Amino acid sequence: MRTLQIERSSQRPPAQAQDRARESLTRDREPAVRESGERAHRGSGGSQAAAAPRGTVWLYGLHAVQAALSNPARRLRRLVVTEEGSAALSARLPQPWALTPETVDRARIDLLLGRDAVHQGAALLADLLPQTVLATALERPGPILILDQVTDPRNIGAILRSAAAFGVAAVIVQERHAPEETGSLAKAASGALETVPLLRAVNLARTIVMLKAANLWIVGLDAEATGNLDGMAFKERRVALVLGGEGSGLRRLTRESCDELAKLPMAGLMESLNVSAAAAVALYELTR
Repeated sequence: MRTLQIERSSQRPPAQAQDRARESLTRDREPAVRESGERAHRGSGGSQAAAAPRGTVWLYGLHAVQAALSNPARRLRRLVVTEEGSAALSARLPQPWALTPETVDRARIDLLLGRDAVHQGAALLADLLPQTVLATALERPGPILILDQVTDPRNIGAILRSAAAFGVAAVIVQERHAPEETGSLAKAASGALETVPLLRAVNLARTIVMLKAANLWIVGLDAEATGNLDGMAFKERRVALVLGGEGSGLRRLTRESCDELAKLPMAGLMESLNVSAAAAVALYELTR
């Protein structure tokens, strides 16, 4: 029988701290964790992209648009499609849709989103997703993912996609070091942005204390840990998995807030994986 060797980086917080955290979980709105605020966004990385109105975002790509049209929590503003895009979208989601589409040529969508956007002939202007508090997210089953200074929107989108595939309850990012809700993030998420809550924490260490108070076991993924991640070791626990930013890994305070540190076994010459690939492998191991 395998035994997981781990590094214990911290002790559980004192009872008073856990009590305060539990009280925070019951509040109507959690100030330390919130979803993307209402800010102005651009459709994509292209220089010709038109700015979306404040509090809205241009979503594009068949999967992202289909998922948003099917999400009752999304407030939809404008749907723009090419004839080919309309046919492809109808094959995935039969009409009538929640709003009447505008049929345009591809150049018109390029002008809205920028030429770099791979929109597949479908673009949807929608309000940013409404806020979800941590307590509500914890009512969902499954592990929690915490991303410490992961900044690439495509990586976060890919992580959301893996999170949806492996039944993650929510993904938590740091407010100051994570991208806003954008079309490129939603495109990489392939619809998962509509189904997995993406929460923003002002203070990750405080959020981790709250998760501990909710009886989650905090496991930091660290290439320098002494033991490998072993999903069977956590079969009786609900886990919050913490992953560090691209290149920098976990910050010291985040690492010290974890109950355990573990690494992915690497048999080849590579020392680490891209954070989105590491998230997918770790989630498979946790849920196998």
